[in-house]
Amino acid sequence: MQKHWDNPREHGMPGEARVPGGFRIGTVDVKPATVLAPMVGVTDTVFRRFIRNASLFTSAGPETPVSPNAGGLAGSVEDTVSNRQSGCGLLMTEFTSADGLSRMRESKRKRYLTYYDDEHPISAQLFGSDPRTLADAARIVEDAGFDIVDLNLGCPAKRVVRCNGGSGLLKDLPLIQTIFEQVRAAVTIPFTVKIRMGWNDQNIVCVPLAKMAQESGLCAIALHARTREDGYSGQARWEYIAAVKDAVSIPVIGNGDIRTPEDAAAMVEQTNCDAVMIGRAAPANPWIFRQIAQFTATGRYDKPTEWDRYRMIRAYFEMLLNEIEVEEAAAAAKAQLPGHAAKAQVHREAAGKMKQFAAWFTHGVPGGAALRRDIFEAKSGARILEAVDCFFEGRMKENTIVDVPGLNDEIEESCPVG
Repeated sequence: MQKHWDNPREHGMPGEARVPGGFRIGTVDVKPATVLAPMVGVTDTVFRRFIRNASLFTSAGPETPVSPNAGGLAGSVEDTVSNRQSGCGLLMTEFTSADGLSRMRESKRKRYLTYYDDEHPISAQLFGSDPRTLADAARIVEDAGFDIVDLNLGCPAKRVVRCNGGSGLLKDLPLIQTIFEQVRAAVTIPFTVKIRMGWNDQNIVCVPLAKMAQESGLCAIALHARTREDGYSGQARWEYIAAVKDAVSIPVIGNGDIRTPEDAAAMVEQTNCDAVMIGRAAPANPWIFRQIAQFTATGRYDKPTEWDRYRMIRAYFEMLLNEIEVEEAAAAAKAQLPGHAAKAQVHREAAGKMKQFAAWFTHGVPGGAALRRDIFEAKSGARILEAVDCFFEGRMKENTIVDVPGLNDEIEESCPVG
């Protein structure tokens, strides 16, 4: 199954349409109308908070300082058209197995349902095929304080489909209706669903499925405009997002092939969708939500400098290390593990996650292949941070990065001489 974009869509300048300043999912206000897509192995609490930080902006002008973790860009965005604090309106968790969630101990659930107060509004996504189990898992999500519960009917992964989960359910609309009804009856928080167009081109079900969702009391529907058979290849067919929007009155969230603010505006213009959802573009360009907010307000947006990328890479890696240290310290205390054993586990997990994100985060950095190689060869989180610092110190010495007060000192503290 291809994971890259092919047949890229080229847009001219969009017309008057822009991403809306907000929309409402049941009782939950989402401002602006942008959603971070649920991505397995990606949208954990660290990445979600990182995206929120990277999306921060001020309305005072482009020279106004922002949070250090935000990477240095500050946009001039009017409060009337966008969220004052963040360009990302709604965060979503990685999808979680309803069966696993309902069976596991409460203490273990916290690992999968961890979030922080600054992540609201936040939606927890579930997958599964048993209506009663999904209803039980939805109650757990509601009790955990999530704002929204979402059902995954779009994942094309074979291991999920084999269990009749994700997009595998698209071949059984009567079972989906039973799931909708039982989950809706189980919780009071807004209930939404993310779907694909259908199993394949001979089985396009997005319009009748959207109508069924509305009739069953769901509060919004997100459509990734590809079939399960498409996987992630080919061009997303936005005309199906428009067809779903024409068929229902509940909010419709468009998903598929949004790589730039112009893409987001073009999707709204062509489909009249209520919001846009961004997945694979976010790891490569964590500023995309802020850029959409800027483009919405001003018709322009800032692009990250190499300095911004350095701050972004380092900020994420530090957040990841800090979060894993907290988790492992708690686990070590509970299991009475030796301190060195817990620390070793911290470094293994952090290093693995850093390597996973290295290719995305160094996209567009000149000479980034050398940095990726150093990251992949590093044995610990600390060594990975050192590699990042040394790489950008070298770029500084080549006079390819504008000198920023304090940057040299910050880099040299962690990059050994020679």
